Amino acid sequence: MSCFPKFSEMEKMVNMEAEINEIKLKIEMMQLENETADITHPFYLGKKCEILQDMNRHLEAILKEKRDLRKRLIKHRCEESLPIEATFHRCIVELLAEAVTFIEKLESHLQSVRSIPQVPHMMSNMDTTLSKTKVLMIELEELTEQILKWEELQKEVYSNSVCNTADLDFGLSLA
Repeated sequence: MSCFPKFSEMEKMVNMEAEINEIKLKIEMMQLENETADITHPFYLGKKCEILQDMNRHLEAILKEKRDLRKRLIKHRCEESLPIEATFHRCIVELLAEAVTFIEKLESHLQSVRSIPQVPHMMSNMDTTLSKTKVLMIELEELTEQILKWEELQKEVYSNSVCNTADLDFGLSLA
């Protein structure tokens, strides 16, 4: 011990640094848990789910009227509305294009919202597939070990047969 005082000091320093890093990691994990507690808590998730369902119902009602809206947007309304000055025609065309884009994006968002209830089922399927893959990997490892053992055995049998053949004289010796 007296031979390596600096070594023991360095070892203590390294151990202290490791403890400090471990404590920092725990602090970061606790901060992250604290920040996400309101997101992951079932109470808040339930409220958010209700809000999303209400929004979904509202958006579905809007989509039911989508055809009527599109017809009204496309319909020629010369006599029913005020005339639009020629300088604004380009703006109106751009607005119509943006309205169609908005409706298309709304449809894709609704499809995403509808797929949320399927997530737990998809996760359970993924877990099942993962466990089956693990079983197949274990079986593959066992098979690989058996193949390697068989290969070693074949090498051993081959080398023994070559040695035995070399020991035989076959009556060809010159002596």
